Amino acid sequence: MSRVAFIGLGNMGGGMAANLAQKGETVTAFDLSDAALERAVGKGAKRAASAEEAVTDADAVITMLPAGRHVEQLFGRDVLGKAPTSAILIDCSTIDVDTARRVEGAAQAGGYAMVDAPVSGGIAAADGGTLTFMVGGSADGFERARPYLEKMGNAVIHAGDAGAGQAAKICNNMLLGATMAATCETFALAQKLGLDLQTFYDISSKASGQSWSMTSYCPVPGVGPQTPADRDYEGGFQAQLMLKDLKLAMEAAKAAGAYTPMGGEAEELYQRFVDRGGATKDFSALIKMIDDSWTPPA
Repeated sequence: MSRVAFIGLGNMGGGMAANLAQKGETVTAFDLSDAALERAVGKGAKRAASAEEAVTDADAVITMLPAGRHVEQLFGRDVLGKAPTSAILIDCSTIDVDTARRVEGAAQAGGYAMVDAPVSGGIAAADGGTLTFMVGGSADGFERARPYLEKMGNAVIHAGDAGAGQAAKICNNMLLGATMAATCETFALAQKLGLDLQTFYDISSKASGQSWSMTSYCPVPGVGPQTPADRDYEGGFQAQLMLKDLKLAMEAAKAAGAYTPMGGEAEELYQRFVDRGGATKDFSALIKMIDDSWTPPA
């Protein structure tokens, strides 16, 4: 049984911390939200009064924070020099590659092993312990982080050196954002052409147009497996978070000199959807903006 400090108990972090506690780890948790911290305690974690208190004597420190500035501030203020240098540091936030590399460099200079390990799978996978982790860092750091990550996910993949996990995550989510936008456009067009949407799904899900956005996360209520579309687009991956990831991808593309027109179009669409009030809806709710005349099937 290891002592794990878990900082950041939002929609994703709360489920992740609960899985660690339920699978035998001693989890000391901290979040700025009292309600989030109370939920974590109810699922087996111990309460810490501060992030610094949480990391004291920890064998592993795991963070799940909103943005790069939060990660850099937390590690600089409350983790490096406060946690034992024997602890493995694991940041599961989705942030920009440069910040990930900078924080990991500071950790290494302080005598720590650290990895960036952003996730894919959403809230349901965080709760169910079936996340995919894309891990950047040294081979030794990856092997030290693996036992903890495997208790929160069913796929743990070493993507490369520091920052490689973040690079893999933003590339993956650029692809997801673009394919979801195309899937929404396609269903709107199919309806305008008079196709029954279930019939179209039955055809395309077995043809060359098949994608995860269609067969696992269909944006049309009542078509395919149950998705947030069946819950009025609530309880999924918020559109504002998809927009955040697309912006990270576009910033990385600009820095790398990469031509990403489809990613840019997806970013523009999600920006408009968020600006119109769709920020907290699932990202598949983009279908409601693609064509204002679109209506779910009866």
